[in-house]
Amino acid sequence: MDDDEAVRLATASLVRSLGRPARLFASAEEFLESGHIAHTSCLISDVMMPGMSGLAMHDRILALGYAPPTIFITAFPAADLKAQALANGALAVLDKPVKADVIAYWLGVALDQA
Repeated sequence: MDDDEAVRLATASLVRSLGRPARLFASAEEFLESGHIAHTSCLISDVMMPGMSGLAMHDRILALGYAPPTIFITAFPAADLKAQALANGALAVLDKPVKADVIAYWLGVALDQA
């Protein structure tokens, strides 16, 4: 999920081109209210979004008892942010702009873990 529609569409297109289904959400709140948490095999999310951040959403998902492999992307790479996300179980934190082959690699890692 990403609050930037162009990024959402590009990421979903890439995921689908790899033969995987994708659902799009514009915000953490939209995803949390969607009813799809239990059926999520991999989550790709921006960190900084209006409203709830990706990190706060991830914490909420964990508190609900789910732990989908999570790949964060961010335009604001900071060592402490990356450390926090990884310590809380995120699979990867990638800096924007993210190359397609990097997302494809981490998606493969995530789905092989699932």
